[in-house]
Amino acid sequence: QVQLVESGGGSVEAGGSLRLSCAVSGYTISHNSMAWFRQAPGMEREGVAVTYISGTTYYADSVKGRFTISRDNAKNMVYLEMNSLKPEDTAIYYCAINWNGGTWTRQNAWTDWGQGTQVTVSS
Repeated sequence: QVQLVESGGGSVEAGGSLRLSCAVSGYTISHNSMAWFRQAPGMEREGVAVTYISGTTYYADSVKGRFTISRDNAKNMVYLEMNSLKPEDTAIYYCAINWNGGTWTRQNAWTDWGQGTQVTVSS
């Protein structure tokens, strides 16, 4: 049974940094693409960053240059390093696995999800 557990969220001031972690069990992440999403209150869940099996990464325009996705295949962990945080980055952040080949930024392109971790950025 697949399980994804996010951690590392919290409250920071604008300009600060956080590092989110996603621990995966039930899947070998080296055989999978993985993504980070976020969902702000009243908004749709949106893709933030993706790391494909090939190692290629892509980012949403809103976080490009500030966020970095990485993976540790030996630990079966995926990370999201977030720098220069802005109030508009406030959201619940989720990791996702099991990509069905669709547009990676779309929620319906991924099958399995973690429970999320809250990130709050104050101005």
